[in-house]
Amino acid sequence: MEARELLITGAVQGVGFRPFVYRLAHELSVGGFVRNDARGVFLRITGPAATLDTFMQRVQSDPRPPARVDGLTVLSRCSESLQEPFQILSSDPLGQPEAVIMADLATCPDCLREINDPANRRHRYPFTNCTHCGPRFSIIQGIPYDRAQTTMRGFTQCPACQAEYTNPADRRFHAQPNACPACGPQLAWWDPAGQVLSQGEYALRAAAQALRAGTIVALKGLGGFHLLCDARNEQAVAALRARKHREEKPFAVMAPTLDAIRACCPVSDEEAALLQSPAAPIVLLAKRPGCAVAEAVAPGNPSLGMMLPYTPLHHLLLQDLGFPVVATSGNLSDEPICTDEHEAVLRLRGLADFFLVHNRPIARPLDDSVARIIAGKPCLLRRARGYAPLPIPLALPAPRSAGAAILAVGAHMKTAVTLLTGSRAVIGPHIGDLDTLEARRAFERAAVDLGTLYATTPSRWACDRHADYASSAFARDHGREVIAVQHHHAHIAAGMAEHGLEGPVFGIAWDGTGLGDDGTLWGGEFLRVARDGYRRLGCIRGFALPGGDHAARKPVWSAVGVLQETFPDQMPGLAVALLGLPEAEVRTLMTVITKRINAPRTSSVGRWFDAVAALTGVCRASSFEGQAAMALEWRVATEQATPYPFDLETESGLLVANLRNMLIALRDDLGKGQSAGLIAARFHVTLAEIAVAMARAQPEKTVVLSGGCFQNRCLTELCIDRLRAAGFTPYWHQLVPPNDGGISLGQAWVAAYVE
Repeated sequence: MEARELLITGAVQGVGFRPFVYRLAHELSVGGFVRNDARGVFLRITGPAATLDTFMQRVQSDPRPPARVDGLTVLSRCSESLQEPFQILSSDPLGQPEAVIMADLATCPDCLREINDPANRRHRYPFTNCTHCGPRFSIIQGIPYDRAQTTMRGFTQCPACQAEYTNPADRRFHAQPNACPACGPQLAWWDPAGQVLSQGEYALRAAAQALRAGTIVALKGLGGFHLLCDARNEQAVAALRARKHREEKPFAVMAPTLDAIRACCPVSDEEAALLQSPAAPIVLLAKRPGCAVAEAVAPGNPSLGMMLPYTPLHHLLLQDLGFPVVATSGNLSDEPICTDEHEAVLRLRGLADFFLVHNRPIARPLDDSVARIIAGKPCLLRRARGYAPLPIPLALPAPRSAGAAILAVGAHMKTAVTLLTGSRAVIGPHIGDLDTLEARRAFERAAVDLGTLYATTPSRWACDRHADYASSAFARDHGREVIAVQHHHAHIAAGMAEHGLEGPVFGIAWDGTGLGDDGTLWGGEFLRVARDGYRRLGCIRGFALPGGDHAARKPVWSAVGVLQETFPDQMPGLAVALLGLPEAEVRTLMTVITKRINAPRTSSVGRWFDAVAALTGVCRASSFEGQAAMALEWRVATEQATPYPFDLETESGLLVANLRNMLIALRDDLGKGQSAGLIAARFHVTLAEIAVAMARAQPEKTVVLSGGCFQNRCLTELCIDRLRAAGFTPYWHQLVPPNDGGISLGQAWVAAYVE
């Protein structure tokens, strides 16, 4: 007989892991106990050595998802003469919190069957869950994950729920949000002033009736409020746009079933799997011509962001409706999502006609995650509900993995924070752009929240090198040791961290903007990155960008910038002819450029996308960030187009891709009346050819693609295919966004190696 003490880490709390261990122990006649603690799951097992070996092997290989074992450590072993029956003990709250906090999970099939079964006591109960589904991160307030440390502590379980909760054989054993109609959260239907109109099932029916009538409903969901309306109703969608001050940015759509999504969009096997996964993100899909979804949902956009219901409340409402609804975040544009019903009445009164609310508190806001399939793999564009705060394990060598905690605060746009402890990076949920006071306050709360959950005070902070970013200022004000990381270095480091690459790698970082070492705006970068730092190997040749960062919403400004760079002797007439701008406006922009009045040099590929979109007439004014680049991707007519010519030149020790000849040929295509679709295709192919040409000019065979431009599926897949054909091994983002939502992971990785 032998006794062993084990520590199991990973996604092992709140996912039915202890009942699994209990059943396995009884199956194998293993004695001892299991309990949660601050680190993960602790076990003491007794029995014959061979049996214990089998037990340990199956503990790692057999758990049902979403449970996941990342590590099993044998803390001690000794001989044992007594074997007591295996049992589950109460959690041990002592010690440094290290356990993985699970992300919120979509309703599982078993719970869905129960809410649709008239004979079940949870029939049509909108807060049904078990250890395989339901809220996690949105309700947790401390580690270990026990009911007393969640927002469910105010709901005392009835005898029937308590019996489930304490029965190791039940799938609701220690399901912390466990509840039923007799003891759990309840629905209410409010008017715009917050007056109760109805409750329970009547509230749900009232919401369905209001949506059928074309009104806008604010629904309190899992991680905050949605604004809902009939996605088929042009007038309702237009009203929501006007109230939300969201001119053209696409709305997400929630459909009742996968078949309902298929009626709107073709769905591949990979896309179906992503839609139906426990994370249940919004997935970008191609829109079918003549689809029932109103054009105003995604104006001029050939794609739709579609998702399935992921809570019982959403399932019940969509079942009752039988049609898709717009499900956009409950906020004004650029503000944080509302989480409290009383706050929502104040902030959303002018947006929503009615409120469908409940009394389960939300511990922290969570937007819906957004993903698309790129090169056959899911790629997250926004990492929030369903994924945050699941950690990314890092391949950090000792003593780096034993170093002090690091808090990385991201950049300015699409912000998320990362807490690095040991060899894992805990990435917080998407916060958004830090343009408003409310957004900055939400960012500060999120930064503090991660440290509080893990009872950690980071000794090292990492931020963007741009000193004017609100995130950088926050780090300087609160961090003891602050490490400023160059923006594109962080992008490539994020890709390396995600894929466990030590380097050196050849990094291609293409985005809208990031402050460069030379004070210019980088964004078309070719870097060598290793653990000891980075070196800029090359770039896209820069041009003067009138308006600086403000040009992101003015694609024609980028177009004037590239035309002035290439055809100075033909200006302003050429810009007037190609862009349809008044001559006076062109001359003003030329003056700004020549006198260097807020016209920094930029190598940005994002701004080149803007310029080409403007020159082709695809998009000349943007109402949201990235609109012009998205529009150009949509117009690609074929991926078999011939590339435009370009030159590789050496300037000041850098290999520079000069796009002068590309722009000349593009101008000629415009003069010949070539379609915007063909020009867009040639531009995409040209960028992929530049990526390959630059890669061939250096020795590394491992290539990391990162930056907001690699949200573009067409561009990313062209680069992947051509790099592979040329003998390189490309890596692209899947678990963290390629945009600035992944920046904090790269910052943390870089900071971990700073001496």
